[in-house]
Amino acid sequence: MSFYARLNEQSQQARQQLLSVPIIQGALQGRVSLPSYLAFLTEAYHHVRHTVPLLKACKAALPARHVWLYDAMDEYIEEEQGHDEWILDDIRACGGDAEAVRHGRPALATEVMVAYAYDTIARGNPLGFFGMVHVLEGTSVALALMAADRIQTGLGLPDAAFSYLRSHGTLDQEHTAHFALLMDRIEDVADQTAIVHAARAFYHLYADVFRSLPLPQDTTAAEPAGA
Repeated sequence: MSFYARLNEQSQQARQQLLSVPIIQGALQGRVSLPSYLAFLTEAYHHVRHTVPLLKACKAALPARHVWLYDAMDEYIEEEQGHDEWILDDIRACGGDAEAVRHGRPALATEVMVAYAYDTIARGNPLGFFGMVHVLEGTSVALALMAADRIQTGLGLPDAAFSYLRSHGTLDQEHTAHFALLMDRIEDVADQTAIVHAARAFYHLYADVFRSLPLPQDTTAAEPAGA
């Protein structure tokens, strides 16, 4: 079994726990609200803005035996530039206050996830950061495009409100294939163990980010009492 296949297998339980979070299941079934979507975009901004700094930190911390990863890291850095600004544009298209988000603070769950990523690079094995890449890109492919359609239909928002979800979902389909090739070149058992450990941790931490979002109101139950 290739390492990438084993990474998927050994983090499958943690992945299922993420996908079972109520707000994710609700979004996939069309149960959405504007406050929930804006809260999602807010937290997305606060972790996505760290993607390029994290990639640069990871590259700088790689041991000499992993110099072969430099070109791939540079490609990731180039492709991830500006994605945080996409999210702010989406917030504006939803009628939200993008500048308040830019200058605000993330939820604690998001702050902890980002801090864990920096700590993994600085204090642990820097290759563990690929566990975060695996979680965020794999989740995007599985959820982003489908969720965008459900949310847009449910809320009647313009296409301009979904540049992050749709573009990220499409890009990450390409990234995932490339990521699999990279992972299958990592042969050191300690490196593999660090990546699997980090992936499981990031699934848990990312699930906490979704749990921190406000659940949409049950509009069906609320309708009779409405004006």
